[in-house]
Amino acid sequence: MIPGRLLGRLPRRWRRVLDWTLTIAIAVALVLVFEAEVAKPYRVPSASMEPTLHCAKPASGCRAHYSDRVIALRIVYRFRAPRRGEIAVFRAPAGAASCGESGSLTFIKRVIGLPGETVSERNGIVFVDGKRLTERYVPASERDHRTSRWTKLEPDQYFMLGDNRSASCDSRDWGPVSRTSFIGPASVTYWPPNRITVR
Repeated sequence: MIPGRLLGRLPRRWRRVLDWTLTIAIAVALVLVFEAEVAKPYRVPSASMEPTLHCAKPASGCRAHYSDRVIALRIVYRFRAPRRGEIAVFRAPAGAASCGESGSLTFIKRVIGLPGETVSERNGIVFVDGKRLTERYVPASERDHRTSRWTKLEPDQYFMLGDNRSASCDSRDWGPVSRTSFIGPASVTYWPPNRITVR
């Protein structure tokens, strides 16, 4: 890691310490750059995405002994916009405080409404621009019975919902998510081993 001429002037013990120190520092720097620019791991914190993503018991509504760990591919949203149906990691808007959550938290939800669309819900069934949305990922047992219609999404806004509709605090409660708040799609579940999934 260090030119031999410089190392040659130091005692052997110090050469070894310096070489290891630089090697570790470079490795840490690479990991930090990778997390900041390419991909970052997250833990599923609540039951709002059950049964697609598990959280750990004894937390309310959680089904597993270990929370699922996902990797958000930060680099993806540098090249394209979020797509309907994908699970995304994003910074919660300030309005999330209405559900007892801090606006600085990171959420994991599913993209439902895209910019320019109008989302509504009738007795637990979601409609986008008046057309029923096919949602195979939401079991009947996890649906709620809400009926409401939200304002048309602005050009940079997205409507986010948890798959566990009866236990999810989401865009229905705190409004849409801006494009700049997105971190990346939760493309990989890597823990626990029996839950490994690539989306």
